[in-house]
Amino acid sequence: MFDIEEELKKLPAKPGVYIMHDKKDTTIYVGKAVSLKNRVRQYFQPSKTVTPKIASMIEKIDHFEYIITDSELEALVLECNLIKEHRPKYNTMLMDDKGYPFIKATVGEPYPRLLFARQPKRDKAKYFGPYTSAGAVKDTLLLMQKIYNIRTCNRSLPKEIGKARPCLNYHIKQCKAPCQGYISQDEYRENFNQAMEFLNGNYNEVLKMLEDKMQKAADCYAFEEAAEYRDLLASVKHIAQKQKITSQDMDDKDIIALAKAREEAVVQIFFIRGGKLIGRDHFHFNEVEHDTKSDILTAFIKQFYAGTPYIPKILLVQETISDERVICEWLSAKKGQKVYIQVPQKGEKERLIELAEKNASMVLQQDAEKIKREEARTIGAVHELEKLLDLPSIQRMESFDISNINGFESVGSMVVFENGKAKKNDYRKFKIKWIKGADDYGSMREILTRRFEHGINEQNELKEKNMDISMGSFSRFPDLILMDGGKGQVNVALQVLDDLHLNIPVCGMVKDDNHRTRGLYYNNLEIPMDVHSEGFRLVTRIQDETHRFAIEYHRSLRGKTQVHSILDDIEGIGETRRKALIKHFKSLEAVKEASVVDILQVPQMNAKAAQAVYDFFHK
Repeated sequence: MFDIEEELKKLPAKPGVYIMHDKKDTTIYVGKAVSLKNRVRQYFQPSKTVTPKIASMIEKIDHFEYIITDSELEALVLECNLIKEHRPKYNTMLMDDKGYPFIKATVGEPYPRLLFARQPKRDKAKYFGPYTSAGAVKDTLLLMQKIYNIRTCNRSLPKEIGKARPCLNYHIKQCKAPCQGYISQDEYRENFNQAMEFLNGNYNEVLKMLEDKMQKAADCYAFEEAAEYRDLLASVKHIAQKQKITSQDMDDKDIIALAKAREEAVVQIFFIRGGKLIGRDHFHFNEVEHDTKSDILTAFIKQFYAGTPYIPKILLVQETISDERVICEWLSAKKGQKVYIQVPQKGEKERLIELAEKNASMVLQQDAEKIKREEARTIGAVHELEKLLDLPSIQRMESFDISNINGFESVGSMVVFENGKAKKNDYRKFKIKWIKGADDYGSMREILTRRFEHGINEQNELKEKNMDISMGSFSRFPDLILMDGGKGQVNVALQVLDDLHLNIPVCGMVKDDNHRTRGLYYNNLEIPMDVHSEGFRLVTRIQDETHRFAIEYHRSLRGKTQVHSILDDIEGIGETRRKALIKHFKSLEAVKEASVVDILQVPQMNAKAAQAVYDFFHK
C-alpha cells in the first residue's frame, strides 16, 4: 500500500524528475524539479493558485515515483524523454509528432553528391534545412540534377571510373558521367559549387544562365531545348519566390509565436536559415484553457527540440519562457555551441514575431471546425459509448476477430483504439496453435487466453523490476473489449477473463441480417444504437479495422502456402478429390456430417478414401 504522506517525507532535496500515476498505474504527469522535496510536496498542500487542470490531476494521483539526477539540466533532458515516451494526460502536450528532411552535400568526396537526409549526422558532409516538405526537397534535388548534372549514384569515384556503363541519367542528359571520366574533377566541382550557391539562396546567377541558354536555343530555332530551359527557369523562380521573408543578419533562427482560444492553441514556427525563410510549420495543443502562453511556449520548445535534429543559433519567442536558463544550457549542449532565446521588443525581429502570431491565429480559425469534427469522431464518440454502457472511463479499447478458410490457417487479430483513434503499434496477430479446424469459439478462446496470460506475466516481470507496467507491449489492459459477434463470443471472452481473475467489460457488436452492425450486446442485453451517431460510426470503424487486419494476415499466410484446405490433411485426399468433395457437398460442414455411404456417392472416391475422410472427422 502506497502511503503518500510517508513517501513525501522520504523525498530528497535533490534535482530530479517525478512521475505521477493513477490507480491503473498509468503515467498521468511528468515534471522536473530543482528540489524534489519542495516541488512534489507542493501538490499535496492547500493552495489557491493551483489551476483546475492540475487540481483534477492531483485528485487522480494514486502513487508517485521519482528519479534523482546530478543536475537540473539532466532532469530537463530526462523529463523531455519521459514525456515523449508516455505522453501523460495532464502534461501540456504537443499533438503533432513531425520530422523534417534535409539536403546532404557530401563535400568531402572527390565527386560530391546532393542527397535526401532524414537528419544530420556528425560527418564531413554539409546539411541544408530543415525543410518542412519532403516533396520540396525531392523537387529541389531533381532540379539540381537537371541544371548542374550532379550525380546520384553511390559509386566510389575516382576508384571505380570506367568499371561499369553509365546509368540512365547520363543518357537523359542529367549527369555528365564522371563514372566514365567524361567530365574532369575540376569541372564537376565547379558545377557542384554552383549548386551549393543555389542552395544558399543565391538564385540570380542561375536565373541569368538559364535565360541566356533559353535565348540562344531559341535563336538557333532549337525550340524544344528552349522550352526545357523555360521550364527550368520557371522552377527556379518558383523556389526563389518562396523566400519572401529575409533577415538582415545571416544567423540561423527559429521564430516562435502562438495564438490561443479557449482550450486550443496553435504554435507557428518560421525556419530562417542564412537570413532567408526556408519553411514554416504549425502545431496544435488542446486542453490548455488554464495554461498561460509562457507555459505553452515552454512545453513546445522542450518537446519540439527534444525530437528535431537541428537547432538554430537563436530562438525568437513571443514571451519569456520558464526555465529559460536551463533550456538554453540544454540546447547549447545539443548543438555544440551557444544557443540564445530572445524576446524581441522592437524592429525587424518583433515584426517577425507578429507575423508568426498572425499566421498562428489564421490557422487556429481555419482549423477550429476541423478540430471539433475530429474530436467529435474520436473523444466525443468514446464519451457516447461511456454513457451508453454506463462506464466511468474508456481510454483503451481492444477488438478481436478470427479469419480462416475451410478451417485452414486460422488466425486471430487484435486491434487497439485509444481515445477513439487506432493505435497501430499495439496491434497484434495470432496464428492459432491449439485449435484444429473451423472452431471460431475455440480459436477466440485461445487468442484471448494467450493475450491476457502474456499480459499478466509481463506485468509481473515489470513490477519485479520496479518498472511502469505501461512500458510492456501486452501489459496494459483495455478498459473495454469489443467482440466481433453477439452473445456467444461475449460469453467466451467473459469465461477467459473469469478463469484469469480479470474484471474487464466485454461488449459484442451485434449485426443485422445484412451483416451490418445494429447495436451492442452488453450485460446480457442488446443495446440499440443510433446509426447516425458518432459512437455508432466509431464502433463500425473498429469492426471494419478488426476484419481488415485479420483478413490481411490470413491473406499473407495463404500467399506463402498457396491454396490449402483442411481436407488436404487427410491421407489419400489430393487436389482432385478435395475439389470433388466440396463440389458434391457444397460446404465443409456437410462433409463433416456425411456418412461413409454418403461420401462414396462422390465419383472420385473409393472405399478406402471415403473411410479416411469419415475417420478424420469422427475420431
